[in-house]
Amino acid sequence: MNIFPSNSQLPIHHLAACFNSTSATYKFYWLLAILDAVQQQQREVEKKQLFASMLSNAWYTVNYFQVSFGQQDLIQSTVRQLKDIEGITIDEQRTQIQNRLVQSENRDTLKLLRHFDNQVPHWFLSPWYPGKGKREIYQLSQSGENQPIYQLHKDRIIIPDDWFNYLTKHIRIIRDFVYWNLSLFLQARNPNVPDIPNKLIKPAMRNSLVKQRKFWDYVIDKNRPLYCIYTGKELYKGRYHVEHFVPYSFVSHDQIWNLIPSDNTFNVSKSNKLPPLEKYFDAFYNMQELALQTYLLDKPNEKLLEDYFYIGTDLRYGLSKEKFYDVINPLVTIASNNGFEFLY
Repeated sequence: MNIFPSNSQLPIHHLAACFNSTSATYKFYWLLAILDAVQQQQREVEKKQLFASMLSNAWYTVNYFQVSFGQQDLIQSTVRQLKDIEGITIDEQRTQIQNRLVQSENRDTLKLLRHFDNQVPHWFLSPWYPGKGKREIYQLSQSGENQPIYQLHKDRIIIPDDWFNYLTKHIRIIRDFVYWNLSLFLQARNPNVPDIPNKLIKPAMRNSLVKQRKFWDYVIDKNRPLYCIYTGKELYKGRYHVEHFVPYSFVSHDQIWNLIPSDNTFNVSKSNKLPPLEKYFDAFYNMQELALQTYLLDKPNEKLLEDYFYIGTDLRYGLSKEKFYDVINPLVTIASNNGFEFLY
């Protein structure tokens, strides 16, 4: 069965076979880079542009969500090095990252980009030329034998018209296939990290926390004074931030059991750091239990209370401190193992 739409003029099965054996993310990001070029109507593409596109596509996944790519994968380490070498921020727009890398004349940057030329462009064509070496693959692709998806040259690739038209027509299907397989690849290497698929692309806009703010407004109204667990400052309606106890960049959701009100200035400085549980868990639990009991008494049908069910809470008995710790502690431990820093 063909994974992609069939085409009697092209060996589509070779494209599907590109991901039969993968030990790193190179092939996924290489094809995504090619699709980006096709979307921009580029048939002839400089390799440097493609390598920059690969790294810019991986930028947010590596630097913000800190997903592990595995020990053998150099995309992750390269992205982190380039962030420091080029001084590019974690949340820079992908197109700006790509442009910066393409235009860079820094010797260290150029060396890191050239690394991918040693492996990626020719090995991606292995299904078209099984058993062939690098030099042969270059020669055969330029001659057009077996109708490769692109012709390989020293500093660029050229996409033949038939393949370009096919990729243009089916770009959404192919891109979704790549992301699906990339998410499976990364999930296997991050078995305890939640929501890998939503960590592959930087969201255009974060979800609003209006409902969650109204939730905590009511808790503050009913239980004043309420104090920030980090600074001890009193919290007032309209003058606090709704903050993720375990960073959003790890959990990738806005469920109410991980959200509490906090002092405005502290929340900004906390960023995506982890709270040491020995210092903050008791206060975090107490605030969560207070909120839960407030709503169970006054508004037991509040929709946000459903979020507590996702962590196994039986609302008839309130929020068990021991069970709640057993939810939070593994999240903090795994996040720390993945490179998230602690707040001190």
